[in-house]
Amino acid sequence: MRYITPIMMASASVALAATDAPKQPNIVLFMVDDMGWQDTSVPFGPDTTAYNRAFHTPAMERLAASGMKFTQAYACSVSSPSRCSLFTGANAARHRVTNWTFARDASNDDGAEAARDTIALPEWNVNGIQRTGDIPRAFTGPSFVEELRDAGYHTIHVGKLHLGAANTPGESPYHWGFEVNVAGGPNGGPATYLSEKNYGHDAEGRPTSRFALEGLEKYWGSGTFATEALTREAIAALDRAKSYGTPWFLYMSHYAVHVPIDRDMRFYQSYIDRGYSPKEAAYASLVEGMDKSLGDLLDWIDANGEADNTIVIFMSDNGGLAAHNGWRDGELHTQNAPLRSGKGSLLEGGIREPMIVRWPGRTAPGSVQPRYVMIEDFYPSILEMAGLSPDQVRPGGERIDGISFVPMIDGTADTSADRPLYWNFPNTWGLSGPGIDLNTAIRLNDYKLIYNYATGEKELYDVGHDISESRNLAAERPDLVKDLSRRLGTYLRSVDAQRPTLRRTGQPLPWPDEK
Repeated sequence: MRYITPIMMASASVALAATDAPKQPNIVLFMVDDMGWQDTSVPFGPDTTAYNRAFHTPAMERLAASGMKFTQAYACSVSSPSRCSLFTGANAARHRVTNWTFARDASNDDGAEAARDTIALPEWNVNGIQRTGDIPRAFTGPSFVEELRDAGYHTIHVGKLHLGAANTPGESPYHWGFEVNVAGGPNGGPATYLSEKNYGHDAEGRPTSRFALEGLEKYWGSGTFATEALTREAIAALDRAKSYGTPWFLYMSHYAVHVPIDRDMRFYQSYIDRGYSPKEAAYASLVEGMDKSLGDLLDWIDANGEADNTIVIFMSDNGGLAAHNGWRDGELHTQNAPLRSGKGSLLEGGIREPMIVRWPGRTAPGSVQPRYVMIEDFYPSILEMAGLSPDQVRPGGERIDGISFVPMIDGTADTSADRPLYWNFPNTWGLSGPGIDLNTAIRLNDYKLIYNYATGEKELYDVGHDISESRNLAAERPDLVKDLSRRLGTYLRSVDAQRPTLRRTGQPLPWPDEK
């Protein structure tokens, strides 16, 4: 395992620059839903853990062996904010889609009833992001996919979108620059992965759930798990794309491994035979089915002679679900250990993701990048990979917050050094636990500060040396708490971020540097 530093890669990058690598490579962005940092046989920490040994993900192992692992890749704590940042390059505090979206004009804030009796939540952008400015309570922003399409890329969307609320333009992948769409819409999860249930439709084809998957009718009743059906459709789209003679971009955005945890019977019994409980076997089968999809795509790339001209990026949109015991065994908030907590939380378990990049001729096989990146960084990074401009101001005048991580791949610069990362979740999610609800946070180098709007509590962790966030240093380092609070408060005000208000007075709760 090689850890990449700018010094180590400097000479290699000069040699690589002399190659005749195509200016416009094909690009696959393989996005997984709700996959925790530990839900893989690929270790992203310094040690192989019991969780790593519990999963079987040979395709991820194959990708990591031929590419670069990013061990500190961050996203938001729930789905829509991450995906909106991915597509627009804007931090969630700026685009204000701070919770998950679905129905038009409707908030999905739930739970934390005691807090909500005294605290009014902000009017966040419940309608998601849009390319047009006519939709209320929505952020109008750019689209990296549209830029790829305009530069000659054939653009393919397969699976989950979850950017705009239902009955708004942003619900459709076509609105964002995709020329092909399979099963993408406003829903944040599947009604079911089972073709025996027609992926959420009755025998007459009527949806039985608001999360019914559309566009997979030919697989109804066939015994084809949804993950497999989406993969077959992606490969069919690639077969067509190959004949076009243009570069292509595939957004393979799986609904897996989001609930419901249906049993993928191709793999389920093998885990039962190994002594797993039915819950754990079902989840492990869902993970392995996702991994098979990755392997099938890698096989297609190899078989069609595209391996040297195709970038593959693997990422998850938020941490693994750990606040509900209906789908996995064990004590709550421990399923991402050694990371603490999970989805919905600003602790590491909710925001640190498995990420791998394979860029032939640029990523050293089996290498590791230990410095941090953020979900909005994908926008300028993918553009730079495609040979396009990653400037912070897009052609439409929109500003993006992301910073390209291509220099960290090449070893020419450490774009994480002294760079603050920001999160804002002035919402209630629905499940409770450590780091969940009404929080904002900043990470700067090794340290992370979490501030709770409701209680005024501040937690300070040396994440660089305490990955489990087991020791709150706030009382020991008041100087650092003050500095990070100032930086966080200044940033939130600068992007016009939102915060809750106190019902009794109607006044907003203090910013972190006001408490």
